[in-house]
Amino acid sequence: MSEQQGFTVWFTGLSGSGKSTIAEMLFHEFQARGMKTEILDGDEVRKNLSKGLGFSKEDRDTNILRIGFVANLLTRNGVATICCPISPYKETRDACRAQIGEFVEIHVDATVAEIAAHRDPKGLYKKALAGEITGFTGVDDPYEEPVHPELKVDTETQTPEESLQSVLDRLKELGRIDDATAMVTGERQHSGQTDLRLTETGAVKREH
Repeated sequence: MSEQQGFTVWFTGLSGSGKSTIAEMLFHEFQARGMKTEILDGDEVRKNLSKGLGFSKEDRDTNILRIGFVANLLTRNGVATICCPISPYKETRDACRAQIGEFVEIHVDATVAEIAAHRDPKGLYKKALAGEITGFTGVDDPYEEPVHPELKVDTETQTPEESLQSVLDRLKELGRIDDATAMVTGERQHSGQTDLRLTETGAVKREH
């Protein structure tokens, strides 16, 4: 049996852009292919590896570099690793790319206006835009878009399924998977590795 080659799929984008939704879908696609896979979600890593860090640039960078460190360990041990933190700073993302090597950067794009209007269940964007929260990425703290990502998906115009298909197609082009056909349909049980909301049946709730 040939040994699985590890790689990292790194989703970056604003909070609420759809990173975790697509990452969760991709996780189930990898599982359906019999691949070893793990998700490193920004908020989950903060709870478990980065507890006590704040949201200064230094602390944000520290959190992302910790995610990159773990992703590198997983990747070199043959795991298809999925990362979905905001990772707002290009320099830090590039540092993770350099460390990991087998790195596929995917920009999940949606505007602040779209997210604030339709994907803000906690009202955080509303508070940030009103000045009630400061240091909020995309409002009064910068988000540096990737210059040359392996893929950009536009979740304002694409459904989650269409975004996932774009990711699968690109991964096939890059030789990371053999077949880009989506294998999982219907409700997906939660991986337990992202902060996505659940339905009453324990499935992942559609966010957009």
